[in-house]
Amino acid sequence: MTEQTMRIVILGGGFGGLYTALRLSQLPWESEQKPEIVLVDQSHRFLFSPLLYELLTGELQTWEIAPPFAELLQCTGVRFYQAVASGIDLDQKQVNLQDGPAIPYDRLVLALGGETPLDLVPGATSYAFPFRTINDAYRLEERLRILEESNAEKIRVAIVGGGYSGVELACKLADRLGDRGRFRLIEISDQILRTSPEFNREAAKKALEARGVFLDLETKIESITQDTISLEYKSQVDTIPVDVVIWTVGTRVAPVVKALPLKQNQRGQITTNTTLQVLDHPEIFALGDLADCLDVNGQQIPATAQAAFQQADYTAWNIWASLTNRPLLPFCYQQLGEMMALGKDNATLTGLGIKLDGSLAYIARRLAYLYRMPTFDHQLKVGFNWLVRPIIETLSSVADDKS
Repeated sequence: MTEQTMRIVILGGGFGGLYTALRLSQLPWESEQKPEIVLVDQSHRFLFSPLLYELLTGELQTWEIAPPFAELLQCTGVRFYQAVASGIDLDQKQVNLQDGPAIPYDRLVLALGGETPLDLVPGATSYAFPFRTINDAYRLEERLRILEESNAEKIRVAIVGGGYSGVELACKLADRLGDRGRFRLIEISDQILRTSPEFNREAAKKALEARGVFLDLETKIESITQDTISLEYKSQVDTIPVDVVIWTVGTRVAPVVKALPLKQNQRGQITTNTTLQVLDHPEIFALGDLADCLDVNGQQIPATAQAAFQQADYTAWNIWASLTNRPLLPFCYQQLGEMMALGKDNATLTGLGIKLDGSLAYIARRLAYLYRMPTFDHQLKVGFNWLVRPIIETLSSVADDKS
């Protein structure tokens, strides 16, 4: 009798899920111990989300920041299902898929990320554009294209949220739309980028000011219609005409996770111990946006791509250790700094004793993200394109000038 192969099921193919799968495939399994690794995601593409903004300015192309899972998982032995998880049976240890089979698991990784809540304000679900997925970027791109091709003298854009996403979008879109763009960045607190280092916050303020982005601080959204947004400031409500509203505020845990009978915090995130295992369910690991996790030093882990990268390494190691009778490692989060794009060819960066802004920070950010791309093959393709593309564009413009 041969022992049945163990199965690891990973729900969610973002930074936490994909990088856990890739790391698991690289660990030193004995041939008879090697488990089946299954990755489930509703999209057929991975998304390198920190570079999503560059799609809107044409600086990057879809294949660079959203390669197909089939391409990334080639030769890894990881099986991929494009499917939506409709439920998780903790007693039977199986994941139920919409329009698909139930998948039993011996270890389960919850890495489904979050969703943008649009039902917080009347009209937002119908008229606001979220900016989290590749499809969100395509929808926004189509709306911008229609506005750019119209006869409108001005294109009025309201961006809800003065965090990283809101600031980066404002700068990128201001560079895209140029003199036609009219921008408002709406933030409920008294300053943008509350959790950012002072250097980055000041660089962002300068970048927004240089692009004429108007800041609505201490301002709440009352409602949104097809062509207006109503703002409340100091108990006074103003209704302002607008062509597009982009919503960057908030994260909500997916309903399939929220429905689980596991310990959760007020935001619906699942509580884990320092080894990233779910309380009372050591066979389940949770990471990324949906996990409420303190590391070995007691610091709260932020819901960022940087944290998910690091958690993926520990999650993979701890699953391997749990299946090969080795000690598990408590997660130790390392704050490596913070990077933000502030328009075309402009960024700001702090970390590891370095403070940079401008074009040098833009190049450093690009290189850091190139290093973080999921596979070496993809790093080579993207890196080569980043080197060659400017040369081709320069030669093309020279040829155009001559003709």
